[in-house]
Amino acid sequence: MADELREPSGDRLLRDSALYREFQAEREEILKHKWIESEKAGHDIGFERALTDWIIKHRSQWRKERERQAAAAQSGQ
Repeated sequence: MADELREPSGDRLLRDSALYREFQAEREEILKHKWIESEKAGHDIGFERALTDWIIKHRSQWRKERERQAAAAQSGQ
């Protein structure tokens, strides 16, 4: 493979990190929440409002569910 086509190792390391995957998963949930709440409001509520609302209303439960799923996957269930 030509050098210019290779992914820099730092980018690959970031993409493959558990922390980055968690960030991406959380971001997707916030964007879903933004879409749902924007549809309800009849206009785009904006990312900051969606983020704040999602953190207050859903983040704690979302994290607990992610932890439960990770534990179940580790135990082979």
